[in-house]
Amino acid sequence: MNLVSFDPLSDPILFAVFAFGVTFSGISKGGFGSAAAFVPAALLASFIEPMAAMSLMLPLLMVMDIGSLKPYWRRWMAIETRVLCLGAVPGVILGVLLFQMTNANNLLFVIGAICLAFVLWQTLPQLKKHALHRSALSKHWGMGLGALAGFTSFVSHAGGPAAAVYLLSQRPNKTEYQATTVIVFWIINIAKAVPYAFLGLFSLETLSLSLLFAPFALIGVYLGVKWHFLISERVFFALTYGLLLCTGLRLISVSISGS
Repeated sequence: MNLVSFDPLSDPILFAVFAFGVTFSGISKGGFGSAAAFVPAALLASFIEPMAAMSLMLPLLMVMDIGSLKPYWRRWMAIETRVLCLGAVPGVILGVLLFQMTNANNLLFVIGAICLAFVLWQTLPQLKKHALHRSALSKHWGMGLGALAGFTSFVSHAGGPAAAVYLLSQRPNKTEYQATTVIVFWIINIAKAVPYAFLGLFSLETLSLSLLFAPFALIGVYLGVKWHFLISERVFFALTYGLLLCTGLRLISVSISGS
């Protein structure tokens, strides 16, 4: 995996940008349903090989998972958690198969499309109204969306939107929703780590960089947990949507020009 273009120790600006992204991701995972957890990976995929970006971020996401578990322990929705996790396993397997059949430009396009789809789903009022006010989705829908969450999580750490569609239809309160995303993506990330290791996606270089940024991940989680009960989600997600829109457009542009 090519990490030559990503040397944060010799580029203070790039270091600051990624440190901010990791902190932002930690805030999302710690307090706001993991919606923005894939922002740093998507940003990094603009500069280095996409799967190198994904492998660098996975240990950081797992650190965030551990930091988020205690504040929300046993506050999740048990049935919905089981449904999503059962569906996520085949989704992760599909992600493994796609990794072996595609190239870097295709992955860039997939990640960019996920960014744009997420912004579209969150910002069109009629779509959100439909998702929030329709009757609760069935368990079969939940398993299907869990599979989609597992797949998109494997290729881009962007499983949040698919899981959100199912969870929001169940009309949880804010803390139930947050706690469920914490436990679901903790399990999914553990499941992803096994094929990542067997596929050779981890290296001493990526793990060393992950360790370097781990403090920012924990700071983000701490802030996210605190802010979960204090600030408006609207303000936080307004910034998230802007970042994802710009990132998605850039990744799609890079993938098309590199084809």
